[in-house]
Amino acid sequence: MRPVRSAGRIVSVMVLCAMFVPVLPAAATPPPAPETLCRITDPRITELSGLVSDGAHWYGINDGGTKVEVFVFGRNCAVQKVITNSLDPYDVEDLARAADGTLWLSDTGDNRKSRKTIALLAMTTQGKTTLHRLSYPDGPHDTEALILDPSGTPYLITKEILGDAQVYRPAGALASPGPTALVKVGSLAFKTTDTPGGPVGEFGSVLVTGGASSADGKVIALRTYTDAYLYSAPDGDVVAALKRVPVRVPLPDEKQGEALAFEPDGTLLSGGEAVGQPIRAIRAATSLVQPAVTNTGADTEKSGGTGAVAAPQTAATAATADGFDLPVVLGIAVALVVAIVGWYAFSRVRRRR
Repeated sequence: MRPVRSAGRIVSVMVLCAMFVPVLPAAATPPPAPETLCRITDPRITELSGLVSDGAHWYGINDGGTKVEVFVFGRNCAVQKVITNSLDPYDVEDLARAADGTLWLSDTGDNRKSRKTIALLAMTTQGKTTLHRLSYPDGPHDTEALILDPSGTPYLITKEILGDAQVYRPAGALASPGPTALVKVGSLAFKTTDTPGGPVGEFGSVLVTGGASSADGKVIALRTYTDAYLYSAPDGDVVAALKRVPVRVPLPDEKQGEALAFEPDGTLLSGGEAVGQPIRAIRAATSLVQPAVTNTGADTEKSGGTGAVAAPQTAATAATADGFDLPVVLGIAVALVVAIVGWYAFSRVRRRR
């Protein structure tokens, strides 16, 4: 009878241990695949680089350009009108829309890194445009992503061939024509992904080519040639948001994906350069982001300085890194030990019979 009693004690220990094994989370639901809404076939739109939505229309820009042009699209991708101004930009790369409807063009492209100043162009829907020149504190950068926070403060995220993407914002109120000094407020280290697309293969998965913010400012999005990254910004603090672990949303098979925008309902739109490319949608994309706790005083202090911003993870949600966290790993280890002990006890009981 001793083997039976010993087995009983071991089973009791197994049950007790099982009570402390954390329940494994269900596998993270992957983001939905992009849905093609329509294709831009207008021959004037050869390099769609920036996109925004007001809920009724889309507004888009070409990369580069010799004059300020914003194309107004119907939701079937057909151009309804063009808003223009005689200002001659150097290299427009992204587009943002303020709460008052002002369109902000990011004239910040600099492939050769030779510009002494860059510019933001504030444009009304009637075409009136105000020039705001800006200067970096540490030399030229090529920048293709612009984010506006709920207060209208612009943030520029650089496209770095080597090294981390850098995050800048104006040191003070924008002057016209300026320049207004920029201050570095963080950096981003992206990991390569296996999402197909882009003009330079896997290397393109770490190059920042566009940005967007949700209508309420509570979700920030950045994109590379192949993927979008969604960050929780419950209080609209862009720097704090970029320090959080984002949700990665693959945007596969875009020839040269640079445009990114949110619809007012939280749908994420994406598009790429070249005639005939589609506008695609991720429905309810903002709901993929787990709301973060609004900043405490300590968080605010942390987000106010420079330093590394959280690197994007490849998990489908921000809840875990690469699908596991430490408590889950420990739980698996305990469960394996319990299983081995149980098998050993059962084997001893059988042999002694």
